[in-house]
Amino acid sequence: MADTAYRTCPLCEATCGLALTIERGAVVEVRGDDDDPFSKGFICPKGASFGYLDADPDRLRTPRVRRDGKLLPATWPEAFAAVHAGLSAVIGARGRDAVALYLGNPNVHTIAGGLYAGALRRALGSRNVYTASTLDQMPKHVSCGYLFGHPLAVPVPDIDRTDFLLILGADPYSSNGSLWTVPDAPGRLKALQARGGRFVVVDPRRSRTARVADRYLPIRPGTDVYLLLGMVHELFARDLVRLDRLADHVTGVEVVRGLVAPFPPAVAAARTGIPEQAIRELTADLAAAPRAAVYGRIGTTTVEHGTVTSWLVDVLNTLTGNLDRPGGAMFPLPATSRRGTGTGKGFATGRWHSRVRGLPEVLGELPAVTLADEIETPGEGQVRALITVAGNPCLSVPNADRLDAAIAGLDFMVSIDPYLNETTRHADVILPPPPATRAAHYDFSFTHFSVRNMANYSPPSLPLDEGAIDECEIITRLGAIVAGLGPDADVDALLDGELRAAADKAGIDAADLDGSTHAERVLDLRLRTGPYGLSLAELRANPHGVDLGPLQPRIPEILRTPSGRIELCPDPVAAQVRRLAAAPAPVDDGRFVVVGRRHLRTNNSWMHNVPTLVKGRELCTLVVNRADAARLGLVAGGKAAVTSRVGRVEATVEITDDIAPGVVSIPHGFGHDRPGTELAVARRHAGVNANSLTDDLRIDPLSGTAVLNGVPVTVTPVPNGTAP
Repeated sequence: MADTAYRTCPLCEATCGLALTIERGAVVEVRGDDDDPFSKGFICPKGASFGYLDADPDRLRTPRVRRDGKLLPATWPEAFAAVHAGLSAVIGARGRDAVALYLGNPNVHTIAGGLYAGALRRALGSRNVYTASTLDQMPKHVSCGYLFGHPLAVPVPDIDRTDFLLILGADPYSSNGSLWTVPDAPGRLKALQARGGRFVVVDPRRSRTARVADRYLPIRPGTDVYLLLGMVHELFARDLVRLDRLADHVTGVEVVRGLVAPFPPAVAAARTGIPEQAIRELTADLAAAPRAAVYGRIGTTTVEHGTVTSWLVDVLNTLTGNLDRPGGAMFPLPATSRRGTGTGKGFATGRWHSRVRGLPEVLGELPAVTLADEIETPGEGQVRALITVAGNPCLSVPNADRLDAAIAGLDFMVSIDPYLNETTRHADVILPPPPATRAAHYDFSFTHFSVRNMANYSPPSLPLDEGAIDECEIITRLGAIVAGLGPDADVDALLDGELRAAADKAGIDAADLDGSTHAERVLDLRLRTGPYGLSLAELRANPHGVDLGPLQPRIPEILRTPSGRIELCPDPVAAQVRRLAAAPAPVDDGRFVVVGRRHLRTNNSWMHNVPTLVKGRELCTLVVNRADAARLGLVAGGKAAVTSRVGRVEATVEITDDIAPGVVSIPHGFGHDRPGTELAVARRHAGVNANSLTDDLRIDPLSGTAVLNGVPVTVTPVPNGTAP
């Protein structure tokens, strides 16, 4: 007899509701949950493949421990004993900074990552902490930290009520939104147009989103900063600044006016390739719209001036009066958050610096681009051991081949990961978490970026397999080991003690908290002390989710700046803008630049082993402009060599009119051809690793984020590389 289980999809940031049909302990069908008030039945190919990902035969079900050079199955006690021996030896001989921690993207998709990854960082006590954030969104956190005083105060477009939306470097038709939790982005964009609104896409590639936009403006990769500077200049020059109700909550407006003086639309046009008149029209349209928002994503963050570009997005939202108002760019209020007082200590970076390159700490971590430096360079504090949690840095970090070789030479490595992949093949111990159906789920991260305030709890849809361990316990036990408590520590007692202390501080009796696990009881505490006074029991009684209503204005309450205002012109950002003004115009040396792209059926590197997501036409191709292909002698289906300062790949050529001249594109997350992996499907669709080309020496200086887009390359045809 079939059962139906409802849960939130954990496979991208959209958090759509799923209805799972379960028979004989397996997921046999996945549908969109029509009764989910947020996603309303929408489902994408990733969500539809949920059952296949869950049942992947290559997924590890028991730990692996390296013996005689081979990763062999082991029991959990054997695995934790090996972890204890390996990490204790390194910490005892070299200190805590000799152990690095890398947290990958999937951590923010799990309740285990949301509740316990931070505790693991603190228990380790190492300065060598790295995450996927400096390969993705860190510039936005830094810019919002400076502007609003808190790095999670990230305004998102109120798409359901806006009249005009400017999208830069993003393809929500493929990504379903990013740092913007927006289920059914295509449907919402169509609804915007149906009610008479418009949206404009700025991107070097005519993406799926750009094809249906009311206006598409191709741009030279990495130059969005000049476009936005030109638009801000135009606002001041045409007397279009309208702070409206924000007037009493903003400081630094006149300083911004002076900063942008060197960047009129003519300068922006020369740098971006967008006509001057188009820049003026775009600015006028933004300013004239009754309700408007500007949104920039990975094409604006993984570039050389990502933090300044991210800052300018919200400068535009502020100066047009669209920040923190319905239909503009608004701040969500998660059910597990706390309301603020309107002031705080503000935001800063650089509490410590990396040992080799002197790169500043941001949000308690160092830039991922310098991990190889810290492993390779001898001396006090040299990294000799690595912990990875749901991360694949050997594919996702720039100059990936260098990092891959560096990781191979470590003294010890342990990975919490369900796969033996390109990174975990180097591990001495792999600790596999159970599939998502066998874990509880609550979105601690993505409710911070949601276009509507929601709360949804998913209990495990299926019980743990016999002998399996929940990921919450895996991370907690690893934390106890690095804290020096050993592999057999009573972690339940430790967690219960911490929970009692937190409950006492909140004036709640810990014995009254709901839940059969520590994670559930922590969630119940956070819900009860949150802004809506919810409880876990209420979420259990509403398996489709609880709608907490549309976004509401939050300024000044959300601000954590010392001044209690939006600090529109933070000194570190202003200094970078002045450097931009003083820098000479770039010289076109005739080389191409490479950019990434998203596919609806992929999310980084962790879904390429699902047959339904990689079937059909080849996904990992080199997209080339038609005129460029003719000039170079490239043939569709043939091979081209792409070479950068750090590496070379050969990729299948795809010719199109939908990419700007001088730009080529390779999707992120492929390159599944390394020996020693156990990813049968991914290996058959290996593709090439774009991060064999990206340069670990190129970063955004304010956030340390890698430059993944706009990397200079040469492109040449490969002889005899034409498909038959």
